[in-house]
Amino acid sequence: MSRIDVVVTGLGATTPLGGDVASTWDAMLAGRSGVGPLTQEWAEQLPVRIAAQLAVDPSELIDRVKLRRLDRSEAIALIAAQQAWADSGLADSGLDPERLAVSVGSGIGGATTLLAQDDILEKSGPRRVSPHTVPMLMPNGPAAWVGLELGAKAGVHSVASACATGAEAISLGLDLIRAGRADVVVAGGTEAVIHPLPIAGFASMRAMSTRNDDPERASRPWDKGRDGFVLGEGAGVLVLERADHAAARGARVYARLAGAGVTSDAYDIVQPHAEGEGAIRAIRKAIVDADVATSDIVHVNAHATSTPVGDMLEIGALRAALGDHPVLSATKSMTGHLLGAAGALESIATILAIRDGVVPPTINLDDPDENLDLDVAAHKARHLEVPAALNNAFGFGGHNVALVFTRA
Repeated sequence: MSRIDVVVTGLGATTPLGGDVASTWDAMLAGRSGVGPLTQEWAEQLPVRIAAQLAVDPSELIDRVKLRRLDRSEAIALIAAQQAWADSGLADSGLDPERLAVSVGSGIGGATTLLAQDDILEKSGPRRVSPHTVPMLMPNGPAAWVGLELGAKAGVHSVASACATGAEAISLGLDLIRAGRADVVVAGGTEAVIHPLPIAGFASMRAMSTRNDDPERASRPWDKGRDGFVLGEGAGVLVLERADHAAARGARVYARLAGAGVTSDAYDIVQPHAEGEGAIRAIRKAIVDADVATSDIVHVNAHATSTPVGDMLEIGALRAALGDHPVLSATKSMTGHLLGAAGALESIATILAIRDGVVPPTINLDDPDENLDLDVAAHKARHLEVPAALNNAFGFGGHNVALVFTRA
């Protein structure tokens, strides 16, 4: 296997906590919740009437005419990618577009466009359906728009692996650079499906919290009172770059993407493997790929969605693969679950924990599960020197992705 070093030179995000990386990170460290009530009329009859909506609406950043051609998931992917690109300093670097690739995925894609245009079709007939419908709903739309915006010609890739999408898109970016197919990959995830049908579907599965009267405390990973995840929306994008390429242009480097582990459960379409077997293998593969010692992984940004079963299965997997020394964070307690964007946003949080020597808190952990036997940074951020950290992401279909980041 090639040992080409890959580093992170740009970050971008728009989330329920802030319109960019800095505001999102500040809110995380302060332990603020981005979850609130759904006040839209369509939410009145839903069993779940809370969500983590964007702090800054895309309409504040994208021209109205252009926005009409974009699904919300595409718009926020563009916003995050533009931030990351500007942050990287690559715009004026003379980068050959044939050495620039994109790997941006979405777990569900343009569902809100599909549903809205179907309403128009039923109400007003086929002639009123937007000519932009197909480019807006196609699952590769976010990646395609980012590729067009940046002029990427080394390939535009769109991963779809449910809640593991953002992390798997980043792992694909690592592979593309190691394989010599690109020097730079803009990688991440996006999701924007706060809409009655996805909410009703998840609620019918009993996967979502119904704590409608207390939204800020609804997402409570590892707490005895957890009753499901809270739906969020947002996008996170990283600029991955071959280390020698970054060094040659004097780039500022956040961290090194040292390794990735990608596995599948072959077990059930929605339930994780009962013993966490696939998660354990993913974590172990990532550590081997990163060529770090298990003891070097002192922090984990866990998948931890606040579901009764999944949270503790991940604890068992972490204990089996790493031992009992890492300090855990569950940032979904603040952001809600961004589905296909979760792994990308949580990778950003993992990178910043390394950079700043501080791990974000897990809020709402008031009454820990009796089987929670690992150290969690509960309620308050914790200062901690982090030479290496792990980010986990798992998704419906049995997708497991673990990423290891280290100091550059």
